[in-house]
Amino acid sequence: MALLHAATLTPSKADLISAWLPVQPWAPADATSVELVGAFRFDDPEGSVGMEVHLVRAAGTVFQVPLTYRDAPLADAEASFVSTIEHSALGTRWVYDGLGDPAFVRMLAAVTLGGAGQAVGLVEYEGRWVVVPPTVHLHGSGQPERVPVDGFVRTSDDDGWAVLRNDQRELRVARRPGTGEPAPINLTATWSGQDDPVVLAEIREFAPT
Repeated sequence: MALLHAATLTPSKADLISAWLPVQPWAPADATSVELVGAFRFDDPEGSVGMEVHLVRAAGTVFQVPLTYRDAPLADAEASFVSTIEHSALGTRWVYDGLGDPAFVRMLAAVTLGGAGQAVGLVEYEGRWVVVPPTVHLHGSGQPERVPVDGFVRTSDDDGWAVLRNDQRELRVARRPGTGEPAPINLTATWSGQDDPVVLAEIREFAPT
């Protein structure tokens, strides 16, 4: 469950992503203006890290931009730092590329492997708690097993896929999601105007060397 705030953000999420996206090796340099297509969140089991994935359209392409929001800098994560953002309710938040934040990677691997969905968004409105309708619907194939979902290390992230590995499995995350035939264990999404499932992530076993 994600508790959302009716807050002012400076810079806005669209402006933050517009500044960060063009300097990434997997995005074109002219991706300087983004359209927010939709977003979804994961729950942090410890309740301290905001985890949000944005699907944005820039330069005619849809990109997947996972972000985490923290109330203090994340140690040893300078390479994944995006920016700070001022939240009118929560104060300064440190924003990171989710694939460089172990909390997010664990949850993405768990959701992909377990077939779970996104967090339910709740917001307080006129003294009542109401559900925020999702803009993106997740679909996990899910093969729940008692296997580690930690220890993933990013090994490449310079084309359409970011690849992360632990000692048992490979987690592949689509920076430029598209339709196609995913691996048997996968996470896909649909949204308004996109009825065919788009592959967001997949998990594969590999033979350790």
